[in-house]
Amino acid sequence: MRVIAGSARRIQLKTIEGLDTRPTTDRIKETLFNMIQNRLGGSRFLDCFAGSGAIGIEALSRGASQAVFIEQNQKAAECIRQNLQNTRLTDKALVMRCDILAGLKSLEDKGYCFDMIFMDPPYGRLLEKKVLGYLSDSRLLHKDTVIIGEASLDTDFSYAEETGFEIVRNKEYKTNKHVFFRQA
Repeated sequence: MRVIAGSARRIQLKTIEGLDTRPTTDRIKETLFNMIQNRLGGSRFLDCFAGSGAIGIEALSRGASQAVFIEQNQKAAECIRQNLQNTRLTDKALVMRCDILAGLKSLEDKGYCFDMIFMDPPYGRLLEKKVLGYLSDSRLLHKDTVIIGEASLDTDFSYAEETGFEIVRNKEYKTNKHVFFRQA
């Protein structure tokens, strides 16, 4: 896995071993960033369930001014720190090793607000719903914040409206999908 474009282009990224993380393939990552490229310049990016940090690092490499990574797993959080050092993007990043809801609350308490929020939680645990539920009444968003969820093809987001969000785009791949949300 590598950074595809921008200031850190072609730098290889480390990942942790095991089934707890599913690194987004380069092809899917490239498709995603082609869809959001025009919104990245100077943006504040939140990478939830960050794994190796590949998505947030790609955002930084392509022009985001800041990225915050929330990751509960100690080994994964250390992997993110190493990847940030290798890409020389540490000064634009904050890595938080904590539970997702505790991390969101902490960021909100500190006055953070994001232009883009990406979440790729473990599949089948309804963590997307918990995050959207928290964000529905959060100061972490402004009216134009885009939330992107990476999920398995069978993940049902029919509850989005009840959490105050609308689905504005859905891009399906062979094994997973990206769903784009905005506040309704």
